[in-house]
Amino acid sequence: MPRAGLSRDAVARLALDVVDAGGADGFAGLTLAQVASRAGVATPSLYKHVGSLAALRREVATRAVRELTAAGSRATVGRSGPDAVRALAHAWRSYAQEHPGRYAATQVSPDPDDPAQAEHREAAAESVAVAVAALRGFDLPDDGVIDAVRAARSAVHGFVALELGGGFRMPQDLDRSFEALVTMLVAGIAALVPQESR
Repeated sequence: MPRAGLSRDAVARLALDVVDAGGADGFAGLTLAQVASRAGVATPSLYKHVGSLAALRREVATRAVRELTAAGSRATVGRSGPDAVRALAHAWRSYAQEHPGRYAATQVSPDPDDPAQAEHREAAAESVAVAVAALRGFDLPDDGVIDAVRAARSAVHGFVALELGGGFRMPQDLDRSFEALVTMLVAGIAALVPQESR
């Protein structure tokens, strides 16, 4: 019989805590043994609730993407253009700082051909939709929107990855540097708008 109080949802929540406890490398190092230890059960007991480590990793990634999407959505509601992009960038960074392991899980893209990853794909699509909505105020052409989403994600992720990994050791204020990055990002996105639309 499954342990009282242990369920698929409970196991997933424990796994989310485990990956955060492991920092930026927590998601990559996730094991069923770690989750079982936190749950106070033997590892085989988890198989009553999750089919495999791969299934648990998918669940963690999907939940983390949904959390990041919700944070971005809250930050950008009622905003557009540069203001929305700034708010979204700060929401992404804050989530990464608060949940480094979960943030790492959001960087894993679902396989478009794997039926088992349908829920993860749906969550990822919702995340992209929030970013696209934040960019709407720039009047980008349709074929430039995804370019801008990718650029924004790459810029913020690069900064965050270096920050979490201890890559910035100079004494200058990191928040100020992040603001400079976001300012450059906004200017870069604006430069993608065709001249006739400005």
